[in-house]
Amino acid sequence: MSDRQPPAALLREAVAQLAPVLPVLTDLGERFAAAGHDLALVGGPVRDAFLGRTPTDLDLTTSARPEETEAVLSAWSGTTWDMGRAFGTIGARKGGTVVEVTTYRADAYDGVTRKPVVAFGDSLEDDLVRRDFACNAMALRLPDLVFVDPHGGLDDLAARVLRTPTTPEVSFGDDPLRMMRAARFVAQLGFVPAPEVVTAMREMAASIDIVSAERVRDELVKLLLADHPRAGLELLVATGLAAIVLPELPALQLEVDEHHRHKDVYEHSMTVLEQAIDLEGAADGPPESVPGPDLVLRLAALLHDIGKPATRRFEEGGGVSFHHHEVVGAKLAAKRMRALRFDKETTKAVARLVELHLRFHGYGDGQWSDSAVRRYVTDAGDLLPRLHRLTRADCTTRNVKKARRLSRAYDDLEVRIERLTAAEELKAVRPELDGHAIAEVLGIRPGPVLGRAYAFLLALRLDEGLLGPEVARERLLAWWAEQPESRAAD
Repeated sequence: MSDRQPPAALLREAVAQLAPVLPVLTDLGERFAAAGHDLALVGGPVRDAFLGRTPTDLDLTTSARPEETEAVLSAWSGTTWDMGRAFGTIGARKGGTVVEVTTYRADAYDGVTRKPVVAFGDSLEDDLVRRDFACNAMALRLPDLVFVDPHGGLDDLAARVLRTPTTPEVSFGDDPLRMMRAARFVAQLGFVPAPEVVTAMREMAASIDIVSAERVRDELVKLLLADHPRAGLELLVATGLAAIVLPELPALQLEVDEHHRHKDVYEHSMTVLEQAIDLEGAADGPPESVPGPDLVLRLAALLHDIGKPATRRFEEGGGVSFHHHEVVGAKLAAKRMRALRFDKETTKAVARLVELHLRFHGYGDGQWSDSAVRRYVTDAGDLLPRLHRLTRADCTTRNVKKARRLSRAYDDLEVRIERLTAAEELKAVRPELDGHAIAEVLGIRPGPVLGRAYAFLLALRLDEGLLGPEVARERLLAWWAEQPESRAAD
């Protein structure tokens, strides 16, 4: 362990990253000092400053007790909240700046629920040792910006190594969610976990069960939205954590890809995820470009083949088939996402993409009718831009000619979609007679029969395109004449 000061130039560069918030930090440091309390910027903001990033969150720690912190912050901003008071945290907002100030802590965990038994500490050093990783256990005392690094976090930043301030067994025993966080930092920061960290994660993976599904989901989302999610996911799989929180992922390692072009479906899925990320648009791009990072696309890419284990069949002649794995996979994806407490909209979107991801392969020879193209667009709805990217990403063949052929076929499909969309407004396709007109033509009231009539006209619209209201009316009447309700009315 060390508490050496970084080279002056390095410290100046880190402080320069804090320039936008330095006046606030200095002001708060002076206010707490005047009240007889210590204050320090701690954790992620300090780490990010040394990584050349401007911090977005301001996490501060203090010797002041919550009521004392609240008094100082109230005088500073007038707007405070104390939802975290039980854990020593008081929040405040002044203008566009939000800070959270937490009393020095020396937490003990009950080992069952992950809820800390709060014990306030008396020193910054005692507070730092309870933090998750050494690179997050650095601080800048305020207002004088004295650097504090008792666990060698700065050395870890330079080496891109992830270690814990205390032994990983003690750290993860206190809070098992830190194992998920380790994978997230691997994905976000490109760090490599120290061997003892990996060993502890593997030995203690089962303890993640005491963490709430919501907290696990939040860490998984942050991991997936990182620059290099594959590295983090691979760590979860290698340590056995994925077998508990996302068991469908390691299950793919047991399967053989039906094209025999990849080691297994797991490797294929990881490659699809990376290729889907490459196809995301710029963060500030229009919606149709799928601005990245896009959680729905990334989840769909990762989970698109999870139906394969349940549908694998060995065929005569040595072949392997996975018939209807997209349908099974959609159900499995929805089930897992519900278990992880994802919201309904995200769950529905990911499951729908998984269900649709094979649809294009019927277009391989470019012989789809306009009706099939209409249905492709209509079934995808607002997910069409993501479906375009998922379908293209799903091509991982090493056969260059085949890859080019598939790419050209999808290029052709997109051109046809654009042409039909321009001519027929496919994104808002509707029957040529609305519900009121249908009821008037058939002399019926709203109800199941009207719904069937609407579905008939919608199918007609998709199959044959725009026919005109009069033709639609004639076809509706012909359909109605064949319905039992029509004959009963006679």
